[in-house]
Amino acid sequence: MTYDYIIVGGGPAGCVLANRLSADPSTKVLLLEAGGGDWNPLFAMPAGFAKMTKGVASWGWSTVPQKQLNGRVIWYTQAKVIGGGSSINAQLYTRGNAKDYDAWVSEAGCKGWSYREVLPYFVRSEDNQRLVNAYHGYGGPLGVSYPINPLPISFAFVRAAQEAGIPFNDDFNGAVQDGIGHYQLSTRNAQRSSASSAFLKPIKARKNLTVRLNSETLKIDVEKGRAVGVTIARGSGTESLLADREVIVSCGAIGSPRLLQLSGIGPADALKAARVAVVHDLPGVGSNMQDHLDLYAISECTGDHTYDRVARPHRTLWAGIEYLLFKTGPVTSTLFETGGFWYADKGARSPDIQFHLGLGSGIEAGVAQMKNPGVTLNSAFLRPRSRGTVRLASADPKAAPLVDPNYWADPYDRACALKGLRLAREILRQPALKPYVLAERLPGDDLSSDGELAEYAYRSCKTDHHPAGTCAMGMGRQAVVTPDLKLRGIEGLRVVDASVMPFVPSCNTNAPTIMVAEKASDIILGNEPLPAALL
Repeated sequence: MTYDYIIVGGGPAGCVLANRLSADPSTKVLLLEAGGGDWNPLFAMPAGFAKMTKGVASWGWSTVPQKQLNGRVIWYTQAKVIGGGSSINAQLYTRGNAKDYDAWVSEAGCKGWSYREVLPYFVRSEDNQRLVNAYHGYGGPLGVSYPINPLPISFAFVRAAQEAGIPFNDDFNGAVQDGIGHYQLSTRNAQRSSASSAFLKPIKARKNLTVRLNSETLKIDVEKGRAVGVTIARGSGTESLLADREVIVSCGAIGSPRLLQLSGIGPADALKAARVAVVHDLPGVGSNMQDHLDLYAISECTGDHTYDRVARPHRTLWAGIEYLLFKTGPVTSTLFETGGFWYADKGARSPDIQFHLGLGSGIEAGVAQMKNPGVTLNSAFLRPRSRGTVRLASADPKAAPLVDPNYWADPYDRACALKGLRLAREILRQPALKPYVLAERLPGDDLSSDGELAEYAYRSCKTDHHPAGTCAMGMGRQAVVTPDLKLRGIEGLRVVDASVMPFVPSCNTNAPTIMVAEKASDIILGNEPLPAALL
């Protein structure tokens, strides 16, 4: 079969591209997704996130042992389902700081990607429940709303953070990112608004769009310096599909460099080590990996103040009934609805720590669960200086990639992360939380020095699931794609997803990934860019 565009990867970027590129009925578009459909009700339920990081709809990968974390191997949830990460994440709608995108231009040479130039693409996607102003819009595909019914402990946390010196902020995506408050969420009518439900389901009747699930792409086919199609697995054999215009790789910051390398595109030495024939020597593929490492404090509560109480079978049943009948109750919660942005390094250009208040203990895979109700406060350092890699273990497409975020390779990251953990502990000890918090259980009051907290981090840290940068755009030698997202040295091939971000944004990465795809669609179609925002 021949198509105009073949999009490999049905995550947030792939769903956006499938929608925008197929708007012209004369254009034939194919979207390939290795995972299955999002039919299970858990995908639509906001609280279903709690199941997702424990292996549902995931590739099942882990990192290599982390040298600076005492050899720790970290479970690395990567979505394997239509909608990608947007179908399994905690649904936090955050865009980062204006200075993040301005740095893409000033430090990486990505002309056209300044904050004023990308803001209109954030707004174009948005269907905001409450806000319409210079920073927000409504009527777009992606539902954005505020928490339906935050628990009292969430409001107490907001007061406690203010007691610790962090101001209140009711819109982290507006004029100012600094502060504490309730997050905007990618939800609509008490349901998850994933890229699949927002961008694909409304257009499923388009005859010029083909979506193939459970279709793993094995390699990009290149002839005479041009990408001409892809080879996918089919039964016990393979199938070749042709693209007249472009192959667009949208497999995410792990999957995209993996597929390029399986296709012989990447650093020649690394390809040879994996016994892959070199098609195009491109040193930056799989390098420049950045991710947010998460540390957390857990306190025991004075009573049933969080959703730990719902874990009992009869309460779980009632919560499900309440959600199905009334769209209210615990199932409407994303479990991480409150938090904010503040500073570990007081001289930083913008906030470098993000807090997520977890309404329970043991919500995510690998996080301790307590016997009594608890509350978790996650802290993540947002602008790591450490850089990691994604490499092939072998030429076998079934082999898991070698994912090495290289956490804390730069001592600055370690210092800031520990400051963030100290801030989290300080907030949980403020007077406003006294009626709700009995005592800190992790790390525990007996741990106070940097060395002790680092040892605790080695045992308990986790990823925030925000990998980026592994096919970075820019103008330097290590750049993989140009600012118009064309792969350097091969015609008819682009990369569009979080891997092209030269620096990971200071936030959750779902909304920025959707923005990248929105802007990419205009670039690919030759449309005039949206007018830069007047701020």
